[in-house]
Amino acid sequence: MSQSKKSNWLEILRTSTKLGFTSFGGPIAHLAYFKDEYIDRKKWLDDKTYADIIALCQFLPGPASSQVGIAIGMLRGGFIGGLISWFGFTMPSILVLILFAMLYQSFDLADAGFIHSLKVVAAAVVLHALMGLGKKLTPDKPRIAMALAAALILLLYPSAWMQLVIIFAAGVFGWKMFSGLNPSKIQPFPVTFSKKAGIASLSILVGLLIFLPVLARNTDSLFIQLFDTFFRVGSLVFGGGHVVLPMLEREVVPTGLLSAGDFLAGYGMAQAVPGPLFTFSSYLGTMIQGVSGAVAATAGIFLPSFLFLVAALPFLNELRKRPAFQGVLTGVNASVVGILLAAFYDPVLKSSILSGEDFALAAILFSLLHFFKVPAWAIVIIGVAAGAVLNML
Repeated sequence: MSQSKKSNWLEILRTSTKLGFTSFGGPIAHLAYFKDEYIDRKKWLDDKTYADIIALCQFLPGPASSQVGIAIGMLRGGFIGGLISWFGFTMPSILVLILFAMLYQSFDLADAGFIHSLKVVAAAVVLHALMGLGKKLTPDKPRIAMALAAALILLLYPSAWMQLVIIFAAGVFGWKMFSGLNPSKIQPFPVTFSKKAGIASLSILVGLLIFLPVLARNTDSLFIQLFDTFFRVGSLVFGGGHVVLPMLEREVVPTGLLSAGDFLAGYGMAQAVPGPLFTFSSYLGTMIQGVSGAVAATAGIFLPSFLFLVAALPFLNELRKRPAFQGVLTGVNASVVGILLAAFYDPVLKSSILSGEDFALAAILFSLLHFFKVPAWAIVIIGVAAGAVLNML
């Protein structure tokens, strides 16, 4: 094993763990934190490649922001790099939620003041990312119009399925409208696994979707039943964290595995931790079967993300060279800016900016991030500290 590969893995672990402790605010904010750290500061990818990976992950089932982080890790350090990137970004919130599941009756943070400060921080970070991506992905009037149309439609008809319809329509429009453009030089990215591995990964995914339900019905093992349940949810849910919640509720509450009150207690705590909302599965698994249940639920819900990415990434590099596919990506990327714009209003602004003090704090944090280039992790600390001072005044 080369020294450079080990060095890459250590760098991935350090960076992703820092993001895992500081990336508050949900999936849209996560993409903003990733852009600030991986693209603007580390320069592991260029903006175009980052945008294409976001577009790819919007098409895939599962937690889009987690998949973007895993994909960046894979491109930097192979499959092990992707696993390390997931571990660093996800493990902090997993551990907190497992602990909370053990102590949740006496561990209530729902009304803590710092939670609201973290939402204000997220507003500043998302606006910074929105401006950066908008400048790169919507440089002309047709793409600006596409982004605005996507935002308007999603604000009028907010749902995960509408988001998929918008992305699909933008891809078709981009294919018709932008395939003839001469794109700027596309930097290929290194993929260490082959197309055969991609096909094998997809075959494993399909095989597990068929085999696991049969196995679960014919065994008394709660571990296997939990793994099957969460694997199915992770394979079939589109739209990210908040969309997965009703699916999980239907799987665990009506079946008697968990009470509605216990489910809602964990959901409230999941809003207060950094990292992906899919780590809510760790809480549910712990409540149902202790730490072994947490392992089954967490592994089950995140494993499809790895299998989907290994299946897709070997083909993305070649597809990006084709003018027609570039047109599709151009349209999808423009729509992603609109989706981010809609999400910036709801839920980010609606849940964070509730007073003049909130707006002032968000403006200061945005200025520090955008103009003074203060890193995002420092913005989290400054925002929480400033929010505490404002609460005392």
